[in-house]
Amino acid sequence: MSGSEVEALFASAAECLGTRLTESEPCAGGDINAAWKLTLADDREIFLKSRPDAPLEEFQMEAAGLRWLAEAGTILVPAVLGVVEQPVPALMLEWVEPGGRLDANGEEEFGRGLAGIHRIEATRYGQLPEGAPDRSLHVGPVDLGRCVEADSGRGFGPCYAARLEGLVRQAINVGRIDTEAARQITTLCARIDQIAGVAEPPALTHGDLWSGNLLVTEGGRPCLVDPAAHAAHREMDLAMLALFGAPSDRFLAAYKEEFPLEPDFRQRVELWQVQPLLIHAILFGGSYGAAAARAARGYL
Repeated sequence: MSGSEVEALFASAAECLGTRLTESEPCAGGDINAAWKLTLADDREIFLKSRPDAPLEEFQMEAAGLRWLAEAGTILVPAVLGVVEQPVPALMLEWVEPGGRLDANGEEEFGRGLAGIHRIEATRYGQLPEGAPDRSLHVGPVDLGRCVEADSGRGFGPCYAARLEGLVRQAINVGRIDTEAARQITTLCARIDQIAGVAEPPALTHGDLWSGNLLVTEGGRPCLVDPAAHAAHREMDLAMLALFGAPSDRFLAAYKEEFPLEPDFRQRVELWQVQPLLIHAILFGGSYGAAAARAARGYL
């Protein structure tokens, strides 16, 4: 965005909150968005993120997801202050002062808090937050589609397989995976009922839980940001954590004390990692496509 567009965005954000801007500074905002810390005339500090090509629905969905996660009341989530529509879409959140790394108490709080979120059952796989716009689930600009209806006794497997097949098509269309990699992943999808484990009820998940979306506050507490919140298998969040920032033994012990896992849950970690690897392949290319195929190949 140009300097004048950024200034117009700041003014619009402040106006939405009934005040005016006094100070701004860039800050970290993820891989695809620009972000700022804004100080307002009423002394509030807020987080604002945007990108010119983002559809308004993307930030509306994230806002709904943050509110859903916050309803659990088990872990910190920044309050949603609003969604800016003009001059470009943007999301406004309360400012959470970042700190350092989680200490032992913080790791345990994270484990218990995430387990508490996962204990919130949904009515069906793929369910989106109340108030979400009428669009399919996305992680950033990548479309994950809508979950297929299936016999509840089959668990998350059919939904996951349909999602992977859609991601494979997108990855092929942008030249991120070759035909052999696509074949291996679609073969995995055909076998999903044999490898997806014991069927569990659909659970509220963060949906994009890598280490960059776990903010550690100034006081050392865990805070969840940037979700793609939806109902899925809870092991999806744990597998994502293991892919981009391995969770500690202390975290897992606290999680399992709150919400026990199946004894063989580690056998499915790479299965659930095929999805984020394909998403990263579509977004960033590189070796992610080959990594997705390699993870799938371990189950063939």
